Order: sequence, then C-alpha cells, then structure tokens
Amino acid sequence: MITRREFLKQSGLLATAWCLPLGAPNALVPGVEDESREVVPRPSITASSIANFVDPLPIPPLARPVDERPDPFDQGRRIAYYRIEMSEIFAKLHRDLPPARLWAYNGTSPGPMFEARKGSPLLVEWVNALPKAHLFAVDHHIHGAEASKPNVRAVVHLHGAKVRPDSDGDPEDWYVPGKSRTSYYPNGQDAAMLWYHDHALGITRLNVYAGLFGAYIVRDEAERALNLPSGKYEVPLILCDRKIDSRGQLFYPASPMFHAPWISEFYGTAVLVNGKLLPYLAVEPRQYRFRVVNVSNSRFFSLSLSNQEPFTQIGSDQGLMRSPLMVTPVIVAPAERADLVLDFAAHQGKQIVLSDVSGSLMQFRVDNSRAANSVALPATLRRIKPLPPKSAIRTRTLTLDQYNDPAGKVMRMLLNGTHWDMPITERPVLGSIEMWRFVNLTPDPHPIHLHLVRFQILERREFDVAAYQKSKEVHFTGPPMRPDPNEAGWKDTVRCPPKTITRIIARFEGFTGRYVWHCHVLEHEDNEMMRPYEVLAGPSPARKRPGAKRR
Repeated sequence: MITRREFLKQSGLLATAWCLPLGAPNALVPGVEDESREVVPRPSITASSIANFVDPLPIPPLARPVDERPDPFDQGRRIAYYRIEMSEIFAKLHRDLPPARLWAYNGTSPGPMFEARKGSPLLVEWVNALPKAHLFAVDHHIHGAEASKPNVRAVVHLHGAKVRPDSDGDPEDWYVPGKSRTSYYPNGQDAAMLWYHDHALGITRLNVYAGLFGAYIVRDEAERALNLPSGKYEVPLILCDRKIDSRGQLFYPASPMFHAPWISEFYGTAVLVNGKLLPYLAVEPRQYRFRVVNVSNSRFFSLSLSNQEPFTQIGSDQGLMRSPLMVTPVIVAPAERADLVLDFAAHQGKQIVLSDVSGSLMQFRVDNSRAANSVALPATLRRIKPLPPKSAIRTRTLTLDQYNDPAGKVMRMLLNGTHWDMPITERPVLGSIEMWRFVNLTPDPHPIHLHLVRFQILERREFDVAAYQKSKEVHFTGPPMRPDPNEAGWKDTVRCPPKTITRIIARFEGFTGRYVWHCHVLEHEDNEMMRPYEVLAGPSPARKRPGAKRR
C-alpha cells in the first residue's frame, strides 16, 4: 500500500500549491473593478466558520427524455431526446447561508445525471437560457474572450465521450442566450462515468465555476453481470472547491495582472459535494459504490477516511480497471474520476468522515440496522489489452510551457509553444496508434485531457529542465516510473508532474475531424493551454477483386 507522502510525491503534488489547506492564503490579490462588479471579497466561509454535517447530501436527479426522435444516422429507429436548459437559479449551499446565485442545467447544479446504455444513442438539445450579464467579470485580454464577443455564451462538452466533432463541444462552437444546440451521443463505448460541462472559449473557468457541470454514466451488460452495488447504493460524489462569502454567494477573485481578473490558478476556501457544503449521507451497514469526479477549476483532491481504512478502487476515467485495488489516499486531479467501493458492514452506528488534506468534505452516518453480508468483488473486473509501444506509428514530443513577466507573474500557459489559433500541428490518422510525450517545463503538475480517445499511461520520468531548454536534448535524472496501479486502466486525463516527461499511448478511433487537447486546470486552459488537433481519414483498406482466388 503506497503512503500518502509517496503518492503526493509521485503525483507532483508534494511541496506545491495544488493541495493548499482550504484556509491558506493563495496569493489571489483583488484587482480593479470590471463592469461595476465587486472585486473585494467579504470574509470567506470555511469549514471552521460554519456548522458541519447538517445538510443531507443531495443526489442529482436523473435526466428524463421528453420525446423520441429519428436517429439521424439510422432513420429506421427512434432514439431518446432530451431538452436541457441552462439558466440562473438561487440555491442554498448550506443550511445557515442565504441562497446563492448559480448557473445550472435544468434548475440544478450539479445538473441532472444521465444514464445511457452502450449502443443506444441519444439526442440532447442544450438550450442557453442564461441571463445576458455574466455572473463574474470577464477578462477581455484572454484569447477568445475579446470585448467584441458576448460575455454570456456557452457550449457543452461531454468529457470522455467518443462523439462526432459537431457534437463534441468545440470551444469555438459557443452560442448565446436564446439559442440552442443539439448533440448526438452514440454511447458506443464501454461502461464509464463521464461528465458534462461548459467549454466556451476564454470563459470556461467562469462558466464551470458558476455551476455548469453534471454527471453522465454509460452502462453495459459486462458491468451489470458483476453485480456491483447499484440503485440507491450507487452514489455520485461531485467535488469542487469554491469561495463563498458571508452572504452565501460565490466569489471569483480578481488579479492585478493586466488590471483584469485572470489568475493562474484558483483555490477556494470551501468544498462542495453535490452542491452542498459539508453534507452528510445516511448509509446502511453494507457495501456502497461511489462515483467520484473532481470538477474543481484547479484543486487536486487527496481523499482519505477518518477511520484510516483504505478505499477499494474498481475504476477510473474510462471505466473499470482490471481488478479491485486497495488504495489510500485516492488522488483525483481536475476532471479525473475514481470509482470506489466502501463497505460499512462493520461500522454500525458509527460516523466516518471523508477528508482531503485541506480538511473534512462530508460525513457518512452508518445506521444500526442489520448488517448486510459483504459480497466479494470479482478478482477480475475487465480484460484490458495493453497497447504495446512498438505498435505506435509515431511518437510526438509536446512541451507544457509557462511564460512569466519580468516580475515573475504568470502571463500565459501554452502547449508546445503554440497558441490556440495557430495552424494545427497534430494530425493522427484514424485507426492509428501514437505515443505522445508530455515534457513538463513548468513548476506545476498539469492534468492533460484528450477529447475523443481513451489512452493508456506508459511511464513518467524526471529530466533536466534547464538542459532541455538550452539544447532541446533530454537528459533523464531518474529511472522510468510506471503508472500507479489505479492508473493502469483506460484514461482520458493524465497527471503530468513538473520536471517530468509523461508518456501515453492512444489509438485514434471513432471519427475523423477536429478535436481538442488541453490542460484541465481551467485557468490554464483559458489562457491559453489548449490546442486543436485533427483526426485524418486513412487509406481505404484493399478490397479483393470479385472472383479472386485466395492464395
């Protein structure tokens, strides 16, 4: 079992600001007023300043189809049609706070949870009914957020989904209030927990922070046959940190850079679980399955239990792992998911707290009912065939870059030294396998996400950054490090520690067209750590001539 310190070190989190205590100063300095918005925060709510564990954990409602429509790619069948509206709401984040102004999908934040079946497509009309003024100040110095563009605009990306380009939520496909966009989700992939969120160019960090996110679960028969905890015993835990002022309102701090509100990272003083601050969940003394997703802008979570017991992890980003693993702590970077099983059978009448290095997140209250017999999890959950490095037809070396001003303040983040709107340089061929090497030249870890594809992590290896910057030659300073055991399955987001080269391997399958890869620290993504890539059609396979004899 790996120790907390070892896990943090391997993840690039030790001695960094990525797991700052919730009450710690973050060097977030208020800037000037923008569009008459208040930028000096009132005192922030923290776990120590408010009653703990007084609100029950909300469970996001299930999304319900409103109709059936013809499948645009198979006119012989009709498929479920959903209509999801983005709007402004007021919701209490805690019993003792006034209602907070949020942005939501269908009146809730997190939005309604989708349950999809593998091989059963569905259509979702995403309706923009947001107000014409943004909830937060918009920095017009950010690429894609210029003053010529409307402040309020949105587009939905289903993170982890294999979809056609026109339904992927490209950051430039945004639309304004009064408009809508219909996305087609084929669900042609293995069972996994995906999640949806806003992806509008230049303001993703603001729209997601306002509350535009939700869970999407794909199910299949292989997973169903495992008899894992289900129904009310399967619970989503959607985690995010926020600054909540004394009036119960979200506050996104400003920065003095450019006299505008872009900051290089954001760390809140309170954590919401399913939209509540420090909630509790009443549980029975039996097994539960928890589907965890980190929807924070920047914060990495390091999850542990107050009774010191490890988690049993059964899955990650793209579904089940090969076999169950005992893990503590569980590190979840922004956009990563963790599929966990907890057994409360031996804890009748007890209270167990789920914590992060920042403090308590929520409480489990185990009732005194008769304990259910624990069911042994299958030794094998799923067959995962490794993609051998020799199968890659190309290796791409891609740098993660940070640019500072003379005073040392972060000005901009780039991928491979290239801005968003420069010509596309990554063009894999449909069906081909490639290795991508992420060369992290920055002092921070970055969770890198590729749209469309799933991948496997091959290794991480520390290197001499100064030597690389001088000569572009790699001088390794440590041995190769295999991915952590709970990273050995299929992934769509990978943690890239500082001063480290991280190698992944992916098969570019599904569809041709333009997609996106980016850092999922939303402040980095917005300025400007995101690039488009294009999947090209490959040569048509050779066809036999009619009547040709087989040799």
